[in-house]
Amino acid sequence: QVQLVESGGGLVQAGGSLRLSCAASGRIFSINAMGWYREAPGKQRELVAATRSSGSTTYVDSVKGRFTSSRDNAKNTVFLQMNNLKPEDTAVYYCHALIVVATTTPYEAQFWGQGTQVTVSS
Repeated sequence: QVQLVESGGGLVQAGGSLRLSCAASGRIFSINAMGWYREAPGKQRELVAATRSSGSTTYVDSVKGRFTSSRDNAKNTVFLQMNNLKPEDTAVYYCHALIVVATTTPYEAQFWGQGTQVTVSS
């Protein structure tokens, strides 16, 4: 019913930058929040940034001042600009969204992207 398609990611040296994109499509009535999680080897998946429909964004402390999440509401897309990357940012990054699905009785559900690898070399 709803798909999240990610792009971006890759290999970068410490101090470099990357930009992730995630586009939502399908039976979308509205999007309540979009954001990013990451999962490093041997660690639990953690919230990186989440932007609500109000425009307010929450960041995990470790990325504040370096990462910026933004949304293009007209295109149902969220971006994650990552600057001054560090080796500890290495992880699989997942797009996440809370979407009200357009059906006879709309309901909210969460959806995940397929994940994209970000590797930061020292």
